[in-house]
Amino acid sequence: MFKNYLKIAWRNLKKNKTYSVINVGGLAIGMAVALMIGLWVADELTRDHYFGNRDQIAQVYQNRTRNGSIDTGNAIPRPLEFVLREQYGDHFKHIVMASWEWKQSLEYNNNVVSRMGNCVQAGITDMLDLKIVNGQRNGLQDIDGVMLDESTSQALFGSEDPIGKVVRINNEIDATVTGVYEDIPFNNSFHGLQFLMPWERYLAWREWVSEARDNWNNNSFQMFVQIADNMNMDEVTATIKDAKKDQLPEAQSNPQLFLLPMKDWYLRNNFEEGRQLGGRITYVKLFGFIGILVLLLACINFMNLSTARSEKRAKEVGLRKTIGSNRRHLIHQFLGESFMVTLLAFFLAVILVLVFLDGFNQLSGKEVHFPWGSPIFWMASLLFICLTALVSGSYPALYLSSFKPVEAFKGKFKAGRLSVLPRKILVVTQFAASVAFIIGTLVVLQQIRFVKDRPVGYDKEGLVQIPLAGSDFFWKQTLMRSELLASGAITEMSTSSAPTTEVWSNTGNYTWDGKPDDFQVSLAWTLVSPEYVKSLGLEVIMGRDFSREFPTDSNTVLINKTAMKYMGFSNPIGKYLRNSDTESPDPPLKIIGVVEDMIVQSPFEPVRQGVYAFDKYGATNFYNLRLNPQKSTGESLSLVEGVFKKHFPKTPFDYQFVDNQYAIKFQSEERVASLAGIFTVLAIFISCLGLFGLTAFVAEQRTKEIGVRKVLGATVFGLWKMLSRDFLALVLIACTVAVPIAFYIMGGWLQNYTYRIDLSWMLFAAAIFGALFITVITVSFQAIKAANTNPVKSLRME
Repeated sequence: MFKNYLKIAWRNLKKNKTYSVINVGGLAIGMAVALMIGLWVADELTRDHYFGNRDQIAQVYQNRTRNGSIDTGNAIPRPLEFVLREQYGDHFKHIVMASWEWKQSLEYNNNVVSRMGNCVQAGITDMLDLKIVNGQRNGLQDIDGVMLDESTSQALFGSEDPIGKVVRINNEIDATVTGVYEDIPFNNSFHGLQFLMPWERYLAWREWVSEARDNWNNNSFQMFVQIADNMNMDEVTATIKDAKKDQLPEAQSNPQLFLLPMKDWYLRNNFEEGRQLGGRITYVKLFGFIGILVLLLACINFMNLSTARSEKRAKEVGLRKTIGSNRRHLIHQFLGESFMVTLLAFFLAVILVLVFLDGFNQLSGKEVHFPWGSPIFWMASLLFICLTALVSGSYPALYLSSFKPVEAFKGKFKAGRLSVLPRKILVVTQFAASVAFIIGTLVVLQQIRFVKDRPVGYDKEGLVQIPLAGSDFFWKQTLMRSELLASGAITEMSTSSAPTTEVWSNTGNYTWDGKPDDFQVSLAWTLVSPEYVKSLGLEVIMGRDFSREFPTDSNTVLINKTAMKYMGFSNPIGKYLRNSDTESPDPPLKIIGVVEDMIVQSPFEPVRQGVYAFDKYGATNFYNLRLNPQKSTGESLSLVEGVFKKHFPKTPFDYQFVDNQYAIKFQSEERVASLAGIFTVLAIFISCLGLFGLTAFVAEQRTKEIGVRKVLGATVFGLWKMLSRDFLALVLIACTVAVPIAFYIMGGWLQNYTYRIDLSWMLFAAAIFGALFITVITVSFQAIKAANTNPVKSLRME
C-alpha cells in the first residue's frame, strides 16, 4: 500500500510540473531559511559550551546609584578580592582577579608577533578548564612565567618545543614559557585570549596596580569567580551584594554587587537602571520566530495549491472510496504525498544551505559549520520534516478526503464559497507577514541611517590611530611627531590615553565651585597631548585650545559641551576642577576651553560628559595621526611605518583607521538589517510563488469564461482587472492587518535607543505600495497571458 501511495504521489508530481516546482521550490526555500536560522540560533545558544564549568562561572558586577540613576558595570576595585576571600571564601571554588585584555608584542629570536593577552591569577586555568597541550597547568604560579595558546606558540617557535624558552614582552620584560593551551574556539567569551601572564607580574610591572590594593575608589579591574558546588548564583549574590558597601558605609553611590553567570555574558548583558533587560537573546527570539514564519509561509503555499486543485482529484477520491478506501486511508495517502514533497524539499534545502553557508557566515559574523556528524541534528531534522509535512499536508488531506464519491463521478463537485474562504485567509496571512517584514526592515535601515548621520563631532576621515604598548613609547611623542611631520606623511599628530572611539577611564574624584554637596560625579577622563584637538579636527566653541607656548597648561583641562551643562556652568572658562581625594597632591586643574561634543562610545546613546586633561606624564597609549591629504593613503602609511620601525624596530606596526573603528559600532544593527532584508525578500518571494500558482490555477479554471468574454468584446485590460481584483483586495486586507502589528513591534524595538527615529506614515505607505506593486507584477503575468489566449482554442476544448 505504501509503495502504491509513493507511485501515485510521484505521478502527480510529474503530471503537474508547474505546481510541483512551486510546491517543492517554495518548501525548499522555506526549509533552507529555517535550517540556516536554526544553525545560527543553535550557535548563539551554545556559546561558551567549550567550558565545562560554565554553569558555575560568573563575573562580578556592581550597580552604583548616581544622582538618582543606576549604572551597571563590571569594573571593580582591587580590595574586593581580599574581602571575598576572607569573609565569603566558602562560597567560591575560585576567585580570579584580571586586568583588561590588551595587545602586546612578543619576541623570540627576532621573531616578533602582536597578540591579545591578559594578566590573571593562577586559578584561571582550572576555572576555565583550559586544555593544556604542553607544559604545566599551574604555569601562572611562576611570576616569571607566561602561557601561550597553540597559535601563538606556533607563530613564535614553529616546530620547536616552547617550554622553557624566554619570550620578550613589549621589549620590557622577559618571561619563560611554562605552558601551552589549546586555542579557545570562536564561539566563546575568551576567544582571542592568546597569552596569559601572572597577576603577580602585573603588580610588579605596574606600580599603580600595586598601590590600588586598599583603594576602593579605583574601579579598574575585573573579577571572575567559580561558585562552590553546593551553592547557586542567586544565593551567592544575595550574600555578597553589600560586601563593598560595608567597607564604605558613607558611600553615596550605594554599591550593590551581583554575579552575572557566564550563560548571560553574551545573551543577556543589557542593563537599565540596575535591571537586566536582555541583549542578544532578543535577536535569537526574533530570528527564531522569523524562521518559523517563513517556513509557515511555504507550508501555506502547499495548502493553497493542493486545495485549489481539488476538483482535479475529485474523481480519484470518489473511485478510491467506491472500491473500499475509507477516509483514514485517504488521509494517509495525502499525508504520504506531503511527506514525499517535504523530503524532496529538505534535500534541496540542505543543498541551498551548503551553497550559501559561507556567505551567511560572512554576513552574520559567524563560523557556523554544517553538523554532518551530529546525531542530534539528524534526529531534529527528521522531526522537522515530519512536522513540516504534517503542517503543510494536514488541511489538504482532511479537505480532499471529505469528497463524496457520487457527486465526484457525476461531475457535480464544485469548490463552494466556503471552500475558498480558508485559501483567502491563508493568502492574507502570507502577505500580512511579508508586509510586516518589509516595514520592520525599513525601520531598522532608517534607524541605522539616522544614527549614522548624527554629527560625530570630529573629522574621522584620514585619521589613523596606532595602539602603543610598553615603556619604549614613553616620552618619545615629541620626537615622533617631529619626524613624522618632516616626512610629509601627516599634517598633525597627538597622543591620548584612550582610543578616539572609546572611554577607558572614568573618575568621580573631582569637585568644582557650585557643585551641590549631594551631587555624585562621573567624568569620562582622557589624558591628551596639546595637539589633540587639532589632530582630530575638534571645534573649540569657547575659550582656547592647549598650547605648548604656555607652561602653565600642564595644569589645565578642556571639557566638552555636555560636561559644561553637567557641571552647571554657563561660562566655565577660568573655573577649576579640584581633586576631592584628600590624599592626592594634585593641584587644581583650570578649565581653559570647551570643545564640541564628540561621539566616543555608542552612537545610539547620549554623549558622556568628557574631560581632556593635559598629559604631563608622557605614559601614552595611542598616537593619533592626521594623514596628509596631498599623498595617497598607502604612501603616507609607508612613510609612517618607516619612522615607526626606526624607533621601535621590535614592535609590530599596528594601525587602525578611526572611521573603521567607528563603523564597528553599527556592526550588530547592520547585520540584523542585512539578515532581516534577506529573509524579507525570501518571504515575499515565497508568498509571490504561491500567488503565482493560484493565479495560474484561477486562469485555467476560468478559461471558457475568458473566451466568452473576449468574443463578446472584453479588452485585455478588462480581463486583467477581473483576474487581479480579488488578489489585490486580499493584499490590501493583509496590509491593514500588518501595519498595526509592525507599528507595535518596531515601536517597542526603537525604545531600546535614546536617539531614534519617529515612525512615519510614509514608511508604512511605502511598504503597502511595495506589496501592491509586487502583487500586480506577480498576478499580471498569468492574467495577461490568459487574457491574450485565442478564444477559439479555449471554447473548442471539448
